[in-house]
Amino acid sequence: MQEASLTPADDAPMTINAGKPWFVYLVRAANGSLYCGISDDPQRRFAAHQSGKGARFFYSSPAVALVYTEACCDKREALRQERLIKQLKKSAKEALVLSAVADPSA
Repeated sequence: MQEASLTPADDAPMTINAGKPWFVYLVRAANGSLYCGISDDPQRRFAAHQSGKGARFFYSSPAVALVYTEACCDKREALRQERLIKQLKKSAKEALVLSAVADPSA
Protein backbone atom coordinates (compact mmCIF):
# COMPACT_ATOMS: atom_id res chain seq x y z
CA MET A 1 0.00 0.00 0.00
CA GLN A 2 1.35 3.42 -0.98
CA GLU A 3 1.38 6.29 1.57
CA ALA A 4 -0.26 9.58 0.66
CA SER A 5 2.11 12.50 0.54
CA LEU A 6 1.20 15.63 2.52
CA THR A 7 3.62 17.80 0.57
CA PRO A 8 2.75 19.08 -2.91
CA ALA A 9 4.64 17.81 -5.92
CA ASP A 10 7.44 20.10 -7.09
CA ASP A 11 5.53 20.99 -10.24
CA ALA A 12 2.18 21.54 -8.47
CA PRO A 13 1.12 25.20 -8.14
CA MET A 14 0.93 26.50 -4.59
CA THR A 15 -2.43 28.06 -3.78
CA ILE A 16 -3.54 29.40 -0.45
CA ASN A 17 -7.24 29.50 -1.28
CA ALA A 18 -8.70 27.27 -3.93
CA GLY A 19 -12.33 28.10 -3.02
CA LYS A 20 -14.54 31.14 -3.37
CA PRO A 21 -13.64 34.27 -1.44
CA TRP A 22 -15.78 35.17 1.55
CA PHE A 23 -16.77 38.66 2.64
CA VAL A 24 -17.67 40.41 5.84
CA TYR A 25 -20.23 43.14 5.25
CA LEU A 26 -22.22 45.88 6.95
CA VAL A 27 -25.82 46.71 6.05
CA ARG A 28 -27.54 49.91 7.13
CA ALA A 29 -31.08 49.47 8.45
CA ALA A 30 -33.80 52.09 8.03
CA ASN A 31 -33.41 53.13 11.68
CA GLY A 32 -29.69 53.88 11.12
CA SER A 33 -28.29 50.81 12.85
CA LEU A 34 -25.64 48.63 11.25
CA TYR A 35 -25.84 44.85 10.79
CA CYS A 36 -22.65 42.83 10.36
CA GLY A 37 -22.60 39.46 8.60
CA ILE A 38 -20.60 37.21 6.30
CA SER A 39 -21.36 35.75 2.89
CA ASP A 40 -19.69 34.39 -0.21
CA ASP A 41 -21.95 36.75 -2.20
CA PRO A 42 -22.74 39.96 -0.27
CA GLN A 43 -24.97 41.42 -3.03
CA ARG A 44 -27.18 38.31 -3.02
CA ARG A 45 -27.26 38.30 0.79
CA PHE A 46 -28.21 41.99 0.87
CA ALA A 47 -31.07 41.27 -1.56
CA ALA A 48 -32.23 38.51 0.82
CA HIS A 49 -32.11 40.96 3.74
CA GLN A 50 -34.15 43.47 1.74
CA SER A 51 -36.79 40.85 1.00
CA GLY A 52 -37.12 40.07 4.71
CA LYS A 53 -35.22 36.78 4.64
CA GLY A 54 -32.00 35.79 6.33
CA ALA A 55 -31.90 37.74 9.59
CA ARG A 56 -34.45 38.61 12.27
CA PHE A 57 -32.48 41.83 12.79
CA PHE A 58 -34.36 43.40 9.87
CA TYR A 59 -37.87 42.52 11.08
CA SER A 60 -38.16 45.80 13.00
CA SER A 61 -36.25 48.00 10.56
CA PRO A 62 -35.71 46.99 6.92
CA ALA A 63 -32.31 46.82 5.21
CA VAL A 64 -31.71 49.92 3.08
CA ALA A 65 -28.06 49.85 1.95
CA LEU A 66 -25.02 47.61 1.72
CA VAL A 67 -22.48 50.08 3.07
CA TYR A 68 -19.28 48.07 3.60
CA THR A 69 -17.70 44.89 2.25
CA GLU A 70 -14.31 43.41 3.01
CA ALA A 71 -12.91 40.42 1.14
CA CYS A 72 -11.43 37.61 3.22
CA CYS A 73 -9.38 34.65 2.03
CA ASP A 74 -11.81 32.05 3.41
CA LYS A 75 -14.89 31.54 5.59
CA ARG A 76 -12.82 31.09 8.75
CA GLU A 77 -11.13 34.47 8.26
CA ALA A 78 -14.50 36.10 7.48
CA LEU A 79 -15.95 34.73 10.73
CA ARG A 80 -12.94 36.01 12.65
CA GLN A 81 -13.26 39.47 11.09
CA GLU A 82 -17.03 39.52 11.72
CA ARG A 83 -16.43 38.79 15.41
CA LEU A 84 -13.92 41.65 15.61
CA ILE A 85 -16.25 44.12 13.87
CA LYS A 86 -19.21 43.15 16.07
CA GLN A 87 -17.09 44.03 19.13
CA LEU A 88 -16.46 47.57 17.83
CA LYS A 89 -18.38 50.58 19.06
CA LYS A 90 -20.83 52.07 16.57
CA SER A 91 -18.48 55.03 15.96
CA ALA A 92 -15.72 52.63 14.85
CA LYS A 93 -18.16 50.78 12.56
CA GLU A 94 -19.17 54.13 11.05
CA ALA A 95 -15.47 54.84 10.44
CA LEU A 96 -15.27 51.58 8.44
CA VAL A 97 -18.24 52.73 6.38
CA LEU A 98 -16.59 56.10 5.74
CA SER A 99 -13.35 54.39 4.74
CA ALA A 100 -15.26 52.38 2.13
CA VAL A 101 -16.83 55.59 0.78
CA ALA A 102 -13.44 57.35 0.69
CA ASP A 103 -11.82 54.42 -1.14
CA PRO A 104 -14.46 52.64 -3.25
CA SER A 105 -11.88 50.16 -4.58
CA ALA A 106 -11.44 48.71 -1.07
